[in-house]
Amino acid sequence: MKVHPILFIMLILASVRVSAQSPAGTTSESTEYQTFIYTSNTLSDEIRRENDRLLSLYGMEGEATRGFGSDLLSATLNAGKSMASGYITSVVDLGVNAIASLATRNSRLKKEWEETVEKENSWSMALGTVDEIKDFYSGTSAEGALDPAGMKFDGIGCLKKEGEDTVFFISCHIDRSRLYRIINHSKFELVLDTLIISPEHSNLPNSRLPIDFSFVQRKDFRLKVEMELFSSWYTELIELHTDELLGKFTLDVPVQPSDLDEEGYLRYVRRQGEPSRYRISGESFIVPRSYTGYRDRSGTYRRIWGTGQYRLSISLNESCSITDDFRKEWKKDYRYRKSLLPEEKFTDTVWKTVSGQKWDEIGQKWIITTLSAPAGVATDRLLDKIGLPPAVEQTAAGTATAASGYPNRK
Repeated sequence: MKVHPILFIMLILASVRVSAQSPAGTTSESTEYQTFIYTSNTLSDEIRRENDRLLSLYGMEGEATRGFGSDLLSATLNAGKSMASGYITSVVDLGVNAIASLATRNSRLKKEWEETVEKENSWSMALGTVDEIKDFYSGTSAEGALDPAGMKFDGIGCLKKEGEDTVFFISCHIDRSRLYRIINHSKFELVLDTLIISPEHSNLPNSRLPIDFSFVQRKDFRLKVEMELFSSWYTELIELHTDELLGKFTLDVPVQPSDLDEEGYLRYVRRQGEPSRYRISGESFIVPRSYTGYRDRSGTYRRIWGTGQYRLSISLNESCSITDDFRKEWKKDYRYRKSLLPEEKFTDTVWKTVSGQKWDEIGQKWIITTLSAPAGVATDRLLDKIGLPPAVEQTAAGTATAASGYPNRK
């Protein structure tokens, strides 16, 4: 079996035994997600060779001769909302349910139990870049806003860690079998290369109670990943486009017990040259280059287009439903949940997320790290882990100061 060189490391990862971790709602201190934006130093040459092939196939009058200098004025793009720059510290609702509401009249117990459990059957979280990434291309262009020369963006990945253990991984790259779309339409598509899913280590049931995921109680587990690409650019007609949505990709994977190995994981690695078992739907325009002018040494004014600024947004959604057997045993489950409430104040837990990003020079990729932890755990230790300044606390006088004692930077 031939495996694409890009996937070699991923294949090793997929074959390594992953240590068992506590599922959602247990005592794990924090959950760490890492988003990867891959780059390639050879993609531009592959696009050029595909362009040459199409020119030979269709001739100079064919569709493949479309000029790369055309802009996006004729394209219908949807405006998106930007994320805050710097780093993000915000309260995130991880699905804490009002379990205490079960203590009501007996006639309402089953109905309220069902409502509570149904809420636990869905979990979602938004991940994304913190700072906009400046270079979709390796250099500027004198040819136009959509000149693909030097294109180095090459795909997206996402990894979830609980402690030191990897419990979820997805990796996709630009589909090499459809490079002609970049040439003919200024659009690209993604293909899934690697996928690792463990329902047992998912965020379901979405509850702060120590409840494990079980296919005896839950069924129809499904993972949905949505990826959106945004860009801002300046046109030659002196028009500013801010945070425009260029494209959206969706991966929707149903998981059944028969899909899992003996360790409870779905593991998939695409073989080189084969279509992926799991299709990523959607497409995206390549990032437009911003127009700018300059004067050369002779004083002649010349046109030039930049390297393409963009950001990526990823959202994860996990869902399932209740089995008939679990519904029949609702009284037993109700008593178990109620027994936990007097001792543990699970519903009082407040969670926070902290995000940061860095460039991996060795791997030639951007890594965006998102940590999710209880408010009391999201301390300076976690902030320091991703290279962020200390957390900000409010003094009695209402003045913001850093945990280290230094004033908060404006």
